[in-house]
This record gives sequence, C-alpha cells and structure tokens, in this order.
Amino acid sequence: VFPSLAQAQASVANEVYQELGQPSVFLFCPTEYCSSLCSPSPSQSCYLQTIGQELLPGISVIWTGPKVVSQELSAVLLEEVEAVLRRQPVIWDNLYANDYDCRRVFLGPYMGRAPGLMSRLHGLLLNPNCELQANFIPIHTLGTWFRSELGSCAHPDHAGVEAVAALEDSQGAQDGSYSPQEALELALRDWVDEINQQALEPGR
Repeated sequence: VFPSLAQAQASVANEVYQELGQPSVFLFCPTEYCSSLCSPSPSQSCYLQTIGQELLPGISVIWTGPKVVSQELSAVLLEEVEAVLRRQPVIWDNLYANDYDCRRVFLGPYMGRAPGLMSRLHGLLLNPNCELQANFIPIHTLGTWFRSELGSCAHPDHAGVEAVAALEDSQGAQDGSYSPQEALELALRDWVDEINQQALEPGR
C-alpha cells in the first residue's frame, strides 16, 4: 500500500493524531531516532526527509542525539535535525538509562549539554536509572540545568531580572551559567538532608 516505511508510519501517526482530536502533546518516535542510526547522516536520510515532509506539524518527534546514549548534545546537531524534520525535536535523553545494562548506574550530574540548548528543543524527557533511589542526583541536577537555561533565555524585564538574580544566588554562579560540579554539590547536600529525614521517620 505504501511506497516506503516512512510514509506508512507518517500516515498511521497522522490518522491517530487526528482521530484523537489533535492533542497538544503527541509524540512520534522515528525508526531513525539518533544520528548513528541514520544513513548516511540525518540531513541526507531519505527516511527522515519523508517523516519531516509527511508528518503533520502538530506532531512532535523524539530524538536521542548522536547516539542512543549520547554523552554530548550540540546546537549544531540540533540545527541539522530541526531542518530535516521541519520542527524542533523532543530530546529523549538516555544519559542515565541503564535498562540495557543493570551493572551501569550513573550518579553524576547532568552534563555534556551545550548552553542555550533549550531554545532549540520542543521538549526534553529524561530516561532515568531503573533503581528509583539512584535518580535523586540526576533529576536534581537536571532541574538546576533547566533553571539555568530559563535564566539564559529570560528577557530583561523586571520579573526576569529578579528570577535570574534568585537563580544565581541559589546556584552560587556569578554569571548564572550552569556548572555540573556546583549542581552536583547542591544535589548532594539536599540528598543527605533527605536521607537524614527518612532515617528519623518511625520504623526506619
């Protein structure tokens, strides 16, 4: 019925999207969802070109970066992906994911993401460690990174200036930029407080 896999997927996704009343959040994960899966590259992938052309504009497309688990995300790569998909991607960030290897537990801070990245994204989802308690630092530092991104995008109005000033005070950074090391220290302090509080609960 369809001349290509991409056209089949786009057609089905469009029908489901319309049948559901075109919801404000509708995510589509392409078969080629990172650069390493594209042939020969994201911008020259016939599959992604078709997805970008055929998928209705209200449908968001998931992207994981250069690889399935990407150590770095750059603005240059996101520009390339946005151009071929004809929309800003939603990053599905597998930095902390360990469902493929339970011996791997990453407790470090959220890092390797270029400053100003949020302005190039339609959204960002974090795929956490499978172990619930191991996600305090990942989620905490992601929050710190996100606040710094909001600060860098803030307009110079009164409310924005106050928000950025509060952000700088809370992070200890003079310029409001994100520091993985400072974010880690903030998270560790709060995690110790959380552990101590739980230890005082009855039955602990």
